[in-house]
Amino acid sequence: MFGLFIAVIVVNFIAFSTNKRLTPNQIVHIWMFTIAFQMNFDFYVDMEYHGYWYFTQNADLKELPTNIALVPPVNMIFLNFFPFHKRITKKVIFFILFLIGILIYEVIALLPEPWGYFHFGWWNLGHSLIFDPILLLIVLGYYKWICHIESKTI
Repeated sequence: MFGLFIAVIVVNFIAFSTNKRLTPNQIVHIWMFTIAFQMNFDFYVDMEYHGYWYFTQNADLKELPTNIALVPPVNMIFLNFFPFHKRITKKVIFFILFLIGILIYEVIALLPEPWGYFHFGWWNLGHSLIFDPILLLIVLGYYKWICHIESKTI
């Protein structure tokens, strides 16, 4: 639990102190989308198929900080620093480096308590390497859609 507490504080500090791109409306959209999408994804992988879990294999209120206060600001950091108006090579390099950072964090979260809080069932880092890019691309697409909606006048 200690590791999660530190991670929530550090990631939120970074997300909000470095934000130069996201409007408050976009932050709320990304935050709510991330919570809804992650809880649905986690429901199937965690509760239905026991692929991974936070703290215990059962539904547990201790995992709420992960869903509500850790993953959404990570997506804010990703979108804030994503090089939208740069060449494709810079976008790919950023994407790969961000994925490496996520995987390193996942390894740290797998440490024994009090530092770690994440546990693998049949899931492994290889699965994360496959699914994390897809999930980040979904967040990126959602953000672009929100920007498109905001650009339309009513």
